[in-house]
Amino acid sequence: MRPDYFQVRGAICALFLTLLTAFPAGADSAHGIAMYGDPALPPDFVALPYVNPEAPKGGRVVTGNTGGFDSLNPFVQQGTPPWQLRYLTHESLMYRSQDEPFSLYGLLAESVEVPEDRSWVEFTLRDSARFSDGSKVTVEDVIWSFETLGTQGNARYLGFWTRVDKIEQTGPRQVRLSFADNDRELALIAGLRPILKKAQWQGKDFANARIEEAPIGSAPYVIDSYVPARNLVLKRNPEYWGKDLPIRRGTNNFDEIRIEFYGDSGVMFEAFKAGELSYLREFNADKWAQVYDFPAMRAGEMVKSEFASGQPSGITGFVINTRRKPFDDIRVRDALMYAFNFEFINDTMTGGRQPRITSYFSGSDLAMRPGPAAGRVRDLLLPFADQIPEAALSGYALPAGDGSARNRGNIRRAMALLQEAGFRVQDGVMLQPDGSPFTFDFLLRQGATEYLSIADLYLKALERLGIRASVSAVDDAQYNLRQSNFDFDISVIRRSFSLSPGNEQRLYWGGDTADQKGSRNLMGVKSPAIDAMIDTMIGATSQAEFLAAVRALDRLLTAGRYVIPIYQYDVSRVAHDARLKHPERIPIYGDSVYFLPEVWWFAE
Repeated sequence: MRPDYFQVRGAICALFLTLLTAFPAGADSAHGIAMYGDPALPPDFVALPYVNPEAPKGGRVVTGNTGGFDSLNPFVQQGTPPWQLRYLTHESLMYRSQDEPFSLYGLLAESVEVPEDRSWVEFTLRDSARFSDGSKVTVEDVIWSFETLGTQGNARYLGFWTRVDKIEQTGPRQVRLSFADNDRELALIAGLRPILKKAQWQGKDFANARIEEAPIGSAPYVIDSYVPARNLVLKRNPEYWGKDLPIRRGTNNFDEIRIEFYGDSGVMFEAFKAGELSYLREFNADKWAQVYDFPAMRAGEMVKSEFASGQPSGITGFVINTRRKPFDDIRVRDALMYAFNFEFINDTMTGGRQPRITSYFSGSDLAMRPGPAAGRVRDLLLPFADQIPEAALSGYALPAGDGSARNRGNIRRAMALLQEAGFRVQDGVMLQPDGSPFTFDFLLRQGATEYLSIADLYLKALERLGIRASVSAVDDAQYNLRQSNFDFDISVIRRSFSLSPGNEQRLYWGGDTADQKGSRNLMGVKSPAIDAMIDTMIGATSQAEFLAAVRALDRLLTAGRYVIPIYQYDVSRVAHDARLKHPERIPIYGDSVYFLPEVWWFAE
């Protein structure tokens, strides 16, 4: 039914529909929802625990991105938008607390209801929710957003929609999603889907929108001006509908956020030194220690701040495309792992200051344990023993070098693995089993100077094996297109994980997405064992079962040698204008777009 139908009938009709759609036993209406247990904050909370509720409004902050942009639509596959838009200009039904593993609180929705088995979820919209143009956020907008993003949106939205059995309006401000699968996390994922305005896109091509057709959002910031590939200016909407909500108190404090675009990180750093940027995140510990001694820093106009995080390391490094031969052979991937001289590279790049990523969930309780699989982890892996790397059961650790530039022992091991796979060296050239030279290419983003430097060091080691690798550094548009089409041998991957991993793992390495263009399964892995661990993790009803499934998944991914890991970004390092302030309490997820710029403020 149409929303205006219900408005005419008012409260009496609303009461009737509430009775008509009464929930089965076990359904609860709440202000929030957690993956396990209950949310930490009570219904009458006044602000998030890691914000300053009295933070002043005002000021201007300027940040920088490398590369450029040719789109202002962050929800479709086409184009390269500024990544910040999804977070600053659009909202979801619920908001994720950064101080809990996985808890959501009402944003566009005032309440959420689920049965015990979470086979469906129902949201009640706030009557006050408005888009930035002043129009009301309706159930019709919600349904259209789910359907459109699920069929025409970016690949990250497509998988969820296939698991929705039905979406329907159940009251004046109520919308219910019923799920086709037994998956407790789907209710939370639904709460995080962005909501767009249906009327904006009537008669228009959403998937191929022009740059001037930026989707209308409901968030605190709106697009004020832009110059493609140069800069983007966001202004805080003085009429923002949710400014008095407890979930928003003390957040989104800057009047203006300006994003400048630079050709590479070196140019961006010089811009920061010159005072053109308000803050800069530094990912290299050696540079942090060595090159931030410049006049503005010495004068106290700029300061350095560090923020710890309790989340897993995630995976950062060089991803190997197993869709292509000979990278489908684990012995070849293993050889490439041995040839990567991490100790020497880390010392050269960071002065040895940054710890190594040892597995996908290292640095957290979710990480696989050393040695052979035991207990429930072993039980989960055993049915797939003949399909998985032997090291997933017996135990696996990344190759460790001797710290020297030549790395002789690991190079010898790499040579032996290649020979075992049918390769041979002739006249100093590594030949594949078919007799052709073993050559491949690294696809990198133009301006990614750190990865370019790491690749250069790695190429020298590969030359010692007779492998003539090359590097292709391309602009943002080409880079994104080639990754989307899996048109690379080796490229860069960076995946951050929460303390409550779930369905995003299916998107990253699920077999169903391996051949889906635009998929985030860059390595192209298709493994029934990995799929089964993700299913077990998502369907777990106890913390113990969940933990065992994640540790088993970590074993499979790490022992599969799909990614050559580099070092961790275990501490967030932010150099910033001394007038930018942040709360004393740091959330467990540390620094993120939900921290800076969201909970910072400007103080003269």
